[in-house]
Amino acid sequence: MCKPAGGVRLSFIRPLGPVQVETPPISADWLHEIKYGFRTQVTLDWAGARAFSRNGHDWSQRYWPVVQAAEKLPAKAFIIDGEMIAPDPDGRPNFHRMHSRMVWNAEQLAFVAFDILHLDGQDLRSLPLIERKAKLWNLVKPAKEMIQYSDHVEGNGAAFFEAVEQMGLEGMVSKRRESPYRSGKVDAWVKTKCWDVGDFELLGIRREPGKPAAAIMARGGRYAGTAAVTLPSGLRERLWKRVKEATAWNPAQRVPSAFADQVEWVKLGITGWVKFLRGEHTLRHVTLQDFKEE
Repeated sequence: MCKPAGGVRLSFIRPLGPVQVETPPISADWLHEIKYGFRTQVTLDWAGARAFSRNGHDWSQRYWPVVQAAEKLPAKAFIIDGEMIAPDPDGRPNFHRMHSRMVWNAEQLAFVAFDILHLDGQDLRSLPLIERKAKLWNLVKPAKEMIQYSDHVEGNGAAFFEAVEQMGLEGMVSKRRESPYRSGKVDAWVKTKCWDVGDFELLGIRREPGKPAAAIMARGGRYAGTAAVTLPSGLRERLWKRVKEATAWNPAQRVPSAFADQVEWVKLGITGWVKFLRGEHTLRHVTLQDFKEE
């Protein structure tokens, strides 16, 4: 990492990536935070503030209100890790509104800071997380406006996850309180995501040798993703029958052209009930639980 001197700007640091788990850790040496939105790194140096996406793309113009707010914080240089959110009036992150606000209403975004990697010439990554968060709070407090602070709970991971799920949030991230910051996937941080279930239009089935069958799903006539077919044998046979009954129905224009010719279309008017990860823009880690016909 470069120091902000001699005309050289602070460099983007590849983020620490949490490992996804099914259930959160429960021991007392973990602290837990809400998973908010779009991973973002905000830096400040002699030439001003910038905002980077998780992949290091400069999104300063897209996040200009947050960049302006960062320049008012009481430091000469820093690198802060966090997430950009589209908060509802009650403060909850609304992941469905992120894209529209990024394009049209950036002043309605907010940056939730959860870690600090550099502060006024000091590399903080070797410090324990709990110490880094204390330094971060001293920098961003009271953190009630454009730049906010990610509060945490120590221990009680199962209860925290239950509350996150009941609030309709995307999920949570658990971090070992004494962990240093290391770029890349590190199991000292883990994320537990919430699941949703919902109805989607079932367009067809994609079957490839050696792979599980995948149901092609849509919502409002637009391709939404694929779902693994995990139906009991009786329902599975009913579904295969509906594939055979399809005639001239061919919604190929609704799905990615890369695999449109590999899909067996199903009879028109079938709705699939699927389980999927909450807060994703396309369906991910999806399973087809059941289906019904109009």
